[in-house]
Amino acid sequence: MYFEIDPKIGEDKGLSLLREETHRFAEEVIRPAARELDRMSDPEQVIAKDSPYWDVLKQMKKLGYHRIFIDQDYGGLGVNATEAHIILEELGWGSVGLTTAIGVDQIAPAVASLFAMGDVIENLVKPWVEDTEAKYHGCWGVTEPDCGSDYIMACEESFLPHVKELHPGEVRADKDGDGWVINGPKSSWISSAPTATHVGLHVTLPPHDSLANGAFCIVPLEQEGVAKGKPVDKLGLRDDPQGDISFDNVHIPDDYMLIRPPFYELRIGQIICVTSCFMGTIFTGLARAAFEEALEYSKNRVQGGKPLCEHQLVKQKLYKMFEKVESSRYYTRKIMEHVWERIYTERTFDASSRHALSAQIYGKRSAFEVAYEALQIFGGYGLTKDFLIEKLFRDARAGLIEDGTTEVLGLAAAYNIVQEC
Repeated sequence: MYFEIDPKIGEDKGLSLLREETHRFAEEVIRPAARELDRMSDPEQVIAKDSPYWDVLKQMKKLGYHRIFIDQDYGGLGVNATEAHIILEELGWGSVGLTTAIGVDQIAPAVASLFAMGDVIENLVKPWVEDTEAKYHGCWGVTEPDCGSDYIMACEESFLPHVKELHPGEVRADKDGDGWVINGPKSSWISSAPTATHVGLHVTLPPHDSLANGAFCIVPLEQEGVAKGKPVDKLGLRDDPQGDISFDNVHIPDDYMLIRPPFYELRIGQIICVTSCFMGTIFTGLARAAFEEALEYSKNRVQGGKPLCEHQLVKQKLYKMFEKVESSRYYTRKIMEHVWERIYTERTFDASSRHALSAQIYGKRSAFEVAYEALQIFGGYGLTKDFLIEKLFRDARAGLIEDGTTEVLGLAAAYNIVQEC
């Protein structure tokens, strides 16, 4: 049930067609595969060679979804913020887990397309964007065993005065001739880590005393010294395989070290603005999916001699869910437009992190609140795996933690508000 009150979008035939085609793909390809993957008892089955995971990933790459955030000059899809938002909401409607896979897939080449030096564009970015067989598959190496959501916050300029209080970081890069050598572990919560061929990796540089003294690099994972753990068996987002990666004297060339001091804090903070918009948007899609499931069920389920939707309490619930879905769409869209303009159009790299973080928080929180109320409408049936709402609820709950807990994200936004306003 999609409502659009902006005539610039609702009356645009091109945008309407884009949404319809993306929605059809999400409905016919992504959602059935996501439900099948979710029901697999062993997470190893999700990443097996014959798993639907790979089929969906290849189909998404053939449609160019792995190029949304890559600079158009280097093979990016060439969409604007509104088009990107439409695509991501529909993909998130189909599955937040599988959409996360195609999202983290492009972090390394997207960052390279914005900031790369040397031969990275020719040797990595161009082959990546041309790949439609999932020969290249990326992940984002952020969290570490002793430092979770706080690691991302260390990339926020407003949080830097407090970084010294945090763990100094376990994954370290040291100069080694004309390249770098990397050592240390990343934790079990890296999306697509068990399936990835490359990682966009956060490391600390000498003297390794602070997360703020960091850098961002690309590391090929199919080389000696890299160890990938088994996928985690978890409550929600089971179609998003997550696992750990550790590095033991792993070498990379110098031009794979993409962002270094003194630019690390500013540029990584801007990348987090992009990923926050991504998360807020795909969880808006999940919120809409939960609302639609509840609305349809309430029309068909008879209780007390009439359909559920005719009961006043259920009507009130449906309205509140509608309100959250619609406000989430327009808020996340507006902020994505702002972030896109500052990063991809004007290249000023000064997008508002407090707004971007709030887009992620609002989208994820709305998704959980809508999924919660939807499950209440389903009653006992909502607890069974016969209905999609059971999966949506678990996925929405996982979202309050994935990519940074909403509490820590909000704290970082608060530091920014206090210092900048």
